[in-house]
Amino acid sequence: MAITTLSEHACFGGTQGFYQHESSVIGLPMRFGVYRPPQAALGPVPVLFYLAGLTCTEETFAIKAGAQRVAARLGLMLVTPDTSPRDTGVAGASDAWDLGHGAGFYLDATQEPWAQRWRMGSYINEELRALVLAEFPADAARAGIFGHSMGGHGALTLALKNPALWRSVSAFAPIAAPSLCPWGEKAFGAYLGADRAPWAAHDASALIEAGARAPALLVDQGLGDKFLAEQLNIDRFEAVCAAAGQPLTLRRHAGYDHGYFFIASFVEEHLEHHARTLG
Repeated sequence: MAITTLSEHACFGGTQGFYQHESSVIGLPMRFGVYRPPQAALGPVPVLFYLAGLTCTEETFAIKAGAQRVAARLGLMLVTPDTSPRDTGVAGASDAWDLGHGAGFYLDATQEPWAQRWRMGSYINEELRALVLAEFPADAARAGIFGHSMGGHGALTLALKNPALWRSVSAFAPIAAPSLCPWGEKAFGAYLGADRAPWAAHDASALIEAGARAPALLVDQGLGDKFLAEQLNIDRFEAVCAAAGQPLTLRRHAGYDHGYFFIASFVEEHLEHHARTLG
C-alpha cells in the first residue's frame, strides 16, 4: 500500500507529516496526516485517530489544536484523515457546506450519487487503519479514536460498532443524536435514504439504546456553542448513557464555543485520557 509524502516537518522532537495514497475503498486519492512522536523512533507506540468536523481537512487538527506537544510527552501517534473524498466529479457535491465534499459523516452511503465514493466508515475502520499500521510504527493493540462535531459523531459510532478495533474513545461537541437534528437528517436522508430505520446504525444515542457499548467515554461540550441547542443533543446522549450504564464523563464548560480555541483548551486532557486507557 504505497503512500506519497506531501510534506514532513520536525515537531516537538517528532515528525508531523502529510501523505496521500490511492484508496481502493473510495476509488480516489485520499490525504491524511500522521504525527510520529519521538518515542516512535524506538518502536511501535499507541495511535489515536482524530476525526474532524464539517468542512475540515487532514490539516485542520494538526495545525490548530496544539496536540503535538502533548502527544510528544505521552508518546502517542496522531492520525488525521480528511473528512470526505475530494474532486469526485459528483454533481452537487460542492453545493452545500454540510453535504458532499467535506461532509462524509464517517459512514458508507447506500444511495446514489453518493454510494460509490462516500464510504468513510469502511475507509477509516479498514483501509486507513491498515495502511497506518503497515507504514508507521503504530501498535495495533493500542488504538483509540476521537473527534469533533461530525467527527465526534464518527468517533462515537465507529467505536460503538467496532469495540475490537478502538480501545479508547473521546469527543469534543459531538453530534450525539444525528437522527434528530438538521445536520444529521440532511446527511442521512441523502446518504442512507428516506427510510429512517437504517439511520439508527449511525446514531450514537440509538446505538447505546440498542445495547452497543464502548470504553469509558470522555466528552467535552462548550456552553457557548451556537450549535448546542439545535444540532448536538448532548443532554439526550447523557440521559441515554445513564439509563444504559454506559460509562460517560461529560464536562460542560461555560463560555466555550464550537471551534478550535475550545478544542485546544482541553486537548491535553483528552490525550491523557487515551494514554491512560491504552496503557
